[in-house]
Amino acid sequence: MTSRPMMPGVVVIGAGQAGGRAIEALRGHGFQGPITLIGSEPHLPYERPALSKEMLLDTASETIAWVRPADWYAAENVRLLLGATATSIDRDARAVSLNNGTVVFYDTLILATGASPRALPVPGGDHPRCHTIRTLEDSRSLRTHFVPGARIVVVGAGFIGLEAAAAATSHGCAVTVLEAGSRVMARGVPPRISSLYAALHRSHGVELHFGVGITAITGPENAPVVECADGTSIPADAIVVGIGVVPEDGLAVACGLAVDGGIVVDEHGRTTDPAIYAAGDVTRHYNPLFGLSLRLESWQNAQNQAIAIARNIAGQNIVYAEVPWFWSDQYGVNMQITGLPTPGATTIERGDIDGFNGLLLEMTGNRLVCAIGLNATRDLRFAKQIISLGVDVDPAKLADPGVKLADLLRELKSR
Repeated sequence: MTSRPMMPGVVVIGAGQAGGRAIEALRGHGFQGPITLIGSEPHLPYERPALSKEMLLDTASETIAWVRPADWYAAENVRLLLGATATSIDRDARAVSLNNGTVVFYDTLILATGASPRALPVPGGDHPRCHTIRTLEDSRSLRTHFVPGARIVVVGAGFIGLEAAAAATSHGCAVTVLEAGSRVMARGVPPRISSLYAALHRSHGVELHFGVGITAITGPENAPVVECADGTSIPADAIVVGIGVVPEDGLAVACGLAVDGGIVVDEHGRTTDPAIYAAGDVTRHYNPLFGLSLRLESWQNAQNQAIAIARNIAGQNIVYAEVPWFWSDQYGVNMQITGLPTPGATTIERGDIDGFNGLLLEMTGNRLVCAIGLNATRDLRFAKQIISLGVDVDPAKLADPGVKLADLLRELKSR
């Protein structure tokens, strides 16, 4: 039996961006106790956005943002258990069991287990030419197929699927996108933006098909065929599956923590066990700014929620309350979304939306709740701050191109 050490310290399960930033912030805010990082991948913590962006656009190099270099972990006395998977948590003993037989004890535990791509739930969904995009190995494998003339079928017209489609097109591939719904990026943007992006993809030669059901993936190992519910068969050289993710909350469920489409945490990042925190894509957290419980899949949330809980573990009292922010790069167009897209909201346009250079603002009543910027980074930043104020805004001023958002923000702050 493994004996419990005198000072178990903080154990982090999940060596992605959230796990890496949590460790970095713990040391940065004065935590001097032992830290152990457990990660299923063999890699040090890295940021994932490049996997569907730079990694696929430039297949000759790897543009990965590592949270910290290897020597930092050694210098900061962080114990690394990489290539190992946590299999269970004993909350009474405060112990984590790993698939290699190791038992790791903790005083405080951080769950940063992220999310996993949904598999295509049809016969042949595990075909060797079906690719998801979540890990460095995923991107390395997929991009070998991005060569001129290759037939790439993308299942799912969400952000990941469309970024992959744009990258494949840039390499001269013939790209077909199959979407079960009626428009692109339906979860994240209003119909106006969906229409613009559908036209943008078609202008680059992408075939978009909506209302398509997939019944099977057939064909030999090197030549898959996508079988559709309408009887259509689409041959491919590679298939990108981008139909969403599911939170990796199995450990939490098994040890009795509250789970509701993600591990439930409060505004401080605590689970229903005060010795266990959670951060990143796996969490459903309460956001006081919106008065809602949210699960967010974003770079910002993975980083900043992890930093907030690390500061709390280090003895501070930090409420994690931020306006959500997300971005996507496709065909040289930078789209940034801040706030919460709201069906039925009143929309206001600033700038040249059709020319991919402006803002689309969403309002409920007189409150700005969401802003979508197309190549409009500066104005998007001011819109984000206006949303965070949570105050009434004159819609006429938002719609007036003569009123600078920076000036409007100063006016609202001075009230």
